[in-house]
Amino acid sequence: MLIVFRALSAIPVPGVNTLALERFLGDNSFFQVLNLFSGGGLSSLSILMLGAGPYITASIIVQLMTMIFPRMKELQQEEGAAGRQKLSQYSRMLTVPLALIQTFSLVAIISKQSPDVFGALSAFGFIQIGIIVVASSVLLMWIGERLTEFGIGNGISLIIATGIISGFPQALSRVIATYDPSQAPTLIAMVVLVILAIAAIIYITEAERLVAVTYARQARSSASQGAGSTQTYIPIRLNQAGVMPIIFALTLLMFPSFIANFIKTSSVPFLANAGTFLSYWLQNALVHGILYFLLVFFFTYFYTAITFDPKKISENLQRGGAFVPGIRPGDATIDYLSKIVTRTTLVGALFLGLIAILPSIVQSFTGIASITIGGTGVLIVVSTIIDIIKKTDAQIGMREY
Repeated sequence: MLIVFRALSAIPVPGVNTLALERFLGDNSFFQVLNLFSGGGLSSLSILMLGAGPYITASIIVQLMTMIFPRMKELQQEEGAAGRQKLSQYSRMLTVPLALIQTFSLVAIISKQSPDVFGALSAFGFIQIGIIVVASSVLLMWIGERLTEFGIGNGISLIIATGIISGFPQALSRVIATYDPSQAPTLIAMVVLVILAIAAIIYITEAERLVAVTYARQARSSASQGAGSTQTYIPIRLNQAGVMPIIFALTLLMFPSFIANFIKTSSVPFLANAGTFLSYWLQNALVHGILYFLLVFFFTYFYTAITFDPKKISENLQRGGAFVPGIRPGDATIDYLSKIVTRTTLVGALFLGLIAILPSIVQSFTGIASITIGGTGVLIVVSTIIDIIKKTDAQIGMREY
């Protein structure tokens, strides 16, 4: 599946001037971030230029709707696998119109800002590119879901991480080609910082808060040793959400930039001025950093609320004859677990937000623009690899038993 994804990423859409495209992408930070999520497909305007972006956006919208509309919340929580399947279907259906909007907007933006990329694009060529790119996005969505179902880990995260890893050799070759001995201390400091950041990401991802749980054990016969209890633990991770808050935050953060880039080329003066104003503030490093941090913080809590349900855990403990020592079963246990998750997630959310904006902070001191993109890529790759290792260990353990 990953080989198919990488092969499709190398197929360009019809009529692209690659030299003009390279010049256009080289000076545009917004399209560099977009290229990150397309798995490198945007750099060559491949048929997978949108990558997993439309599907991720659709998933965010559907999950936000589950928190707004009670009926959709019931589908997620009470109807089990069938309900989750319906929500997944909603995400798939929403992916198609989102992909259409993003494709036509992207082609229109590139055509207006750099006419040489597509040349004289006819209406038929415009529609042809739209159909090809949307169909490819739906195919990539299918590949991601098959990877999740039959592979190891989250398929979409794996696709994004694979695209980022495939771009590392090219990035390294650029650094070597432009190497200057005077930059050696800066490069060494960057390497050390990346190693420390990776170590910190691994440490926080692996960190757990163990909640003691006691299982009551009763005597079943006169031969048994009498009543007693056994003790185990519920592991609550500091970062329950993994890499998803970063992916969600960047996807959502790209939408205002996408709109700003589109409307600032408008022939209507009011829209053009509004787009220029919005684009100016979104490209401001301080504003972008604050928005990025807040979105990562919010999505860490949001994703944890979806994946960790204290009420369900409390009910399972009661059914199994278990309890948390010193805490009454029922509502008291729910409140106790909720309080712990809120506190641990605070630590995880703050750390994830700081790691997300750390490359921007380093960039402001060094002035090297590519650090921002590279830092986000490292964060996604490390978190995805940790998730794969955990899933692999779980599969091995399950087969042993």
